[in-house]
Amino acid sequence: MTPLRPAQAEDSILGVAPRWVAEPATVEEAVETMRGCARDRQRVAFVGGGTDLGVGAPPAGLDVVLRTGKLARVVEHSPSDQIVVAEAGLPLAALQRTLAAHGQRLALDPPFAERATVGGIVAANAFGPRRTRHGTARDLIIGLSMVRADGVVARGGGKVVKNVAGFDLPRLFVGSLGTLGLITTVTFRLHPLPEASATMTVARPTGAQARAVVVALREAQLDPASVTLLAGPDGPSLGVRFEGFGPGVRQQVERLAGLGPALGLRFDLLDGAGAEAFWARHELARTSGAVRVRLAAPPSAVAAVLEGAVGPLTGGLGPGWATFDPWAGAGFAGGTPTDTGSAVEALNRARRALVALGGSLTLAAAPPGVRTGFDAWGAPPAAIEVMRRLKARFDPEGRLAPGRFVGGI
Repeated sequence: MTPLRPAQAEDSILGVAPRWVAEPATVEEAVETMRGCARDRQRVAFVGGGTDLGVGAPPAGLDVVLRTGKLARVVEHSPSDQIVVAEAGLPLAALQRTLAAHGQRLALDPPFAERATVGGIVAANAFGPRRTRHGTARDLIIGLSMVRADGVVARGGGKVVKNVAGFDLPRLFVGSLGTLGLITTVTFRLHPLPEASATMTVARPTGAQARAVVVALREAQLDPASVTLLAGPDGPSLGVRFEGFGPGVRQQVERLAGLGPALGLRFDLLDGAGAEAFWARHELARTSGAVRVRLAAPPSAVAAVLEGAVGPLTGGLGPGWATFDPWAGAGFAGGTPTDTGSAVEALNRARRALVALGGSLTLAAAPPGVRTGFDAWGAPPAAIEVMRRLKARFDPEGRLAPGRFVGGI
């Protein structure tokens, strides 16, 4: 078993301090650590790069934090099969550098790529603007190995040695926040690096116009890599990014520009520096501000999202940025409020608006005062009893990241 060291202040999760920290250097050491924690009935949480620790609720209690940073190997890469197997603690940027040498990439682009780890990205369901085309980790993961609460190793999906019967184990772990087990390795399908990229923007579109652009893109059978409506101090702007082979990208740019007159819109093609600046502003919506939230709503409701959620958030959270993907129906907002009460009121208004649309709002980061007045998850979903049964099956003693997930799971 990996020796445990006394925890430091930086090992706390949302203000909850563990007693001990483990940093296994191999999967075998991680297994032994998990067995020791099971024997002593210790409550355990898992930390990779720490980029999404603000998601969800504080743990109900904590004895051990298991850090995965030393589990950072590329176990297997098969360029011809477009598959990679990576250990959970490998940072995304390091993985991308390895893959780029073979002209490939993992089509996930959450922020903080130098710190965000493979296991953490899966556990937090982290993603970026390329979700439009490639989806989330749920769409790219094909296999997973994990250690159960009792220290037993299980595997599911691709490269299977032993399966957990009855569960789609890889997808089940996406967004689970470490409440079901310790992810040790993940198998992903890969995509080729694009030869070319182009970003087109529309200045100050309405929500209805953004929706019309998405409808036109679909009807024209165009294939954008990213579509985002970005709201900030300078007003809203819509960005559409195409990636792929050079001739194909140029053709899609020309076709989208040709749709402009019928939509009553002008599409501007950004140069390299302009495109980089646009997507950097998108990154700000993910990473800036003391309070940050994730938004979800039906893509067709983009106008209502702007009015009922983005408007209150950009006002109540102080100057900041918000973004919403009118193709996939997901977004983010952030700001640093000067008044806790106003921030909580804005969050509640935005949540009520999104829930009325069939969507949701969850906290990604917030100071203690805001967390005290605003539930990180909101009302449990209709599937909460199924979730509780799964938790009981994987972690019957409730020792893994207790209380972190929706409904106090």
